[in-house]
Amino acid sequence: MVDTPTADNPREPDITHVQPLDKKTWLGHPVQLRRLFGIEMWERFGFYGMRALLVLYLTKHFLFQDHQANGIVGGYLSLVYLTPVVGGFLADAYLGSKRAVKFGALVMAVGYLMLCCGGQQAKPFATIDGQRYEVSQAPAVSTLATNTAPQTIQKNGQVLVIHGLPDGSVQLLDGKGQVAETVAANKFVAGAEGSPAHTSFLLFALGLIVIGNGFFKPNISTIVGSLYETGDRRRDAGFTIFYAGINVGSILGQIAVPFLADHFGWGAGFLGVSVVLVLAWAMTQFEGGRLAGYGEPPVRQGPDRTLLIYGLSLASVVLFWMIFSNVIDSPEPSGSSIWEYIVATPLLGKALLVIFLAAVIGIPIWSARVGDKVEREMMFAAILLVIFNVTFWALFEQAASSLTLFADRNTDLALFGFHMSAATTQQFNPIVVVLFAPVLSWLWLALAKRNLEPSIQVKFALALMLVGLGFVVLAASGGTANAAFKVSLWWLVLTYFLHSIAELCISPVGLSMITKLSIARIVGMMMGVWFLSISVGEYLAGAAAQAAAVKTVGGQVTNPELSLHTYLGTFMTGGELTIGAGILLLVLSPLIKKWMHGVQ
Repeated sequence: MVDTPTADNPREPDITHVQPLDKKTWLGHPVQLRRLFGIEMWERFGFYGMRALLVLYLTKHFLFQDHQANGIVGGYLSLVYLTPVVGGFLADAYLGSKRAVKFGALVMAVGYLMLCCGGQQAKPFATIDGQRYEVSQAPAVSTLATNTAPQTIQKNGQVLVIHGLPDGSVQLLDGKGQVAETVAANKFVAGAEGSPAHTSFLLFALGLIVIGNGFFKPNISTIVGSLYETGDRRRDAGFTIFYAGINVGSILGQIAVPFLADHFGWGAGFLGVSVVLVLAWAMTQFEGGRLAGYGEPPVRQGPDRTLLIYGLSLASVVLFWMIFSNVIDSPEPSGSSIWEYIVATPLLGKALLVIFLAAVIGIPIWSARVGDKVEREMMFAAILLVIFNVTFWALFEQAASSLTLFADRNTDLALFGFHMSAATTQQFNPIVVVLFAPVLSWLWLALAKRNLEPSIQVKFALALMLVGLGFVVLAASGGTANAAFKVSLWWLVLTYFLHSIAELCISPVGLSMITKLSIARIVGMMMGVWFLSISVGEYLAGAAAQAAAVKTVGGQVTNPELSLHTYLGTFMTGGELTIGAGILLLVLSPLIKKWMHGVQ
């Protein structure tokens, strides 16, 4: 997960004369940290609980094809990491962090509640040689279960079972299991008919969640920072405790929300998420004066613009609805050339690409003109690491899309005799982070005492190679698949373990690296570029998941063998490319070290 603690600047003034224990504390920290810990925990419970369900909700309930569902997930997550730049600015300039957090929590609660309004499941159909046929199938045993019941159509007075072949073609079998007809892959097109109103509700709901997150996410952390005076050496430890709430909330959310959805329906899962966001709002609104003086609005002259900001923010949901609609309507690339791919890319992808390229090209040019040699080279190093950061998140964030679909379709989800849903497999990441963050922290300190701790760029390279290795390992699992073309869940556990260790190598040092390498006057801008790189990585994660898209009928793959080979082939390609990027960064490491001028 992106939400891991960041290192602070060690060059802080001596405040040994300050006696923090003279005040009421919690675990040696300001007592307000306890409430903020709880607020963040419940919000992350909701965010990661919903994230665990989203791609399955899109493919199993709305019956979107994989390329549409993965595109929506990538677009949603990219916007989640882009809007906090705006939300943070509005809080700093007008609202204050506390009001921004409360507004964000309420807006997200409404968005999650709207996700409950998905209506009836879309109705699948298949088009064969231009003729449309309704597809029938018995319901799955539970909401999240993989449906293995036969899918049938009525053609020429016969009830025919759809049976996909590894080459993508489809056999239509009669009641005796005999092949009545074989349809070429390009002659068989699956689709689904759902309510346009409920689809619009879905897109508006995602838009509101994006807006609310933009206000909530940056500003809850700002309030935590304001608990500590400048130079208070408890700050790093305080943020570590605070971020523990993120991982606790994530684990709980990815257990509870899929459980509710699987046993009581999609609406129950999303309703649970909405309830905990209301709880997060209530803990901020009714704080009994505990947060008085923290995150208050700035003193400004002139009219109060609060209601205007709220109104325009809510109105912007129309823009997000248009963005998501464009993602759904964008066609799959019709060829293999880069130009054909760019043409097929939704407007969101084109905009992110243009903005990111402008930043990573324009900022170095600007720094070369206004900075001295040292500043210029440090900025070059920062921009280079920002680019590699995109590569990392593009692969790491497959957890929300292709890895979850792989778990649903080609993984035996039994572990120690217990069966879990595909959605709950995402919890392996926060569990590993909680268990191994102290281990890596101890390891870095032990190596530092021997002057052997890896540098920032080497940790980045290790992260890239580990996340790539996770997919290469998973790709090797194909030879162990059972007769149903499913691999053991332990392969997915190993992949998530490697990915989580990779995250611990890159995420905690990222923001710290930006603050240390950036020219002082544009640190804020570079922080924005850092989050922009994560946003671009999230979008590319959705695009990469589209490369692993499998043709489905009614949300179900027609041939698990084809599905298995498609996923594992894509995982191998992505893993090899990312390992290559890590090796390239290692090769460039001496040059980057020179450009960093001693920054560690």
